[in-house]
Amino acid sequence: MTEYLSLVAFPHSIFALPFALQGAWLAADGVPAGADLSWIVLAAVSARTAAMAFNRLVDRDIDARNPRTQERELPAGRLSVGAVRFLVVASSALFMLAAWALNPLAGQLSPVVLAVLLGYSYFKRFSALVHLVLGLALALAPLGAWIAIRGTLEGDLAPILWLAAAVWTWVSGFDVIYSCQDVNFDKDHGLHSIPARWGVARALWISRALHLATVACLMCFCTSAGLGPIYGAFVALAAGLLAYEQWIVRADDLSRVDRAFFTLNGWVGVALFIGLVLDMGLDLSMGGAA
Repeated sequence: MTEYLSLVAFPHSIFALPFALQGAWLAADGVPAGADLSWIVLAAVSARTAAMAFNRLVDRDIDARNPRTQERELPAGRLSVGAVRFLVVASSALFMLAAWALNPLAGQLSPVVLAVLLGYSYFKRFSALVHLVLGLALALAPLGAWIAIRGTLEGDLAPILWLAAAVWTWVSGFDVIYSCQDVNFDKDHGLHSIPARWGVARALWISRALHLATVACLMCFCTSAGLGPIYGAFVALAAGLLAYEQWIVRADDLSRVDRAFFTLNGWVGVALFIGLVLDMGLDLSMGGAA
């Protein structure tokens, strides 16, 4: 079991899950029903597991040649190709089951979501915009949770679209940072990324621009969703974390990429979810008192 959890980097579920929960809270105008919440968590985790396992499967030969990834489970022989294929199929089936359990629209859209999640793995073979595709894949989390609760695309979609845009630019930005580690390998093996195409220094500026866009989208989300100063304060906290992330990674010093990628980005999602729950909870309690 440990090898499977390592294969899909299970702790990194913290990136998408808090935003899926924000989408659910927003759609339900408060705490979602327990059954809905359980299915949403299962859908989010199983979808990400399928995507990560598929990525490791598709990239196993590339990983075997890259010194940074040679010890991953497939190239190191700790898991078999057949076992990982089964994990992809089982996780995909579980995701679709959870989607159909939520409502018909979520079920009907689940194959489209899977196509984006699995298709991402091929993009670095032909496009430097691969980071934007990964961002789009994770941006589907809040949108999917919204649909899971509402069961329709009717109504005011501006808040959830702003939140999805924030996730899109946030993930794209930190993935650009992460890919700086492999810039020489990617160039030598004909793989595409923003650092390989434009160099590490320019790539970091592109990442900074994307994260500035993230903060702008979060502010628009806060306004369009009618959230108050509590969520605004947590947006400021997230902006500070992103600024620190950008500050500790430099073109001539990539030694702190792991801290930027894993630790700081994990806190961004958690902080914003806590902020939403606190803001909406206070608003509901004040409304009840009135």
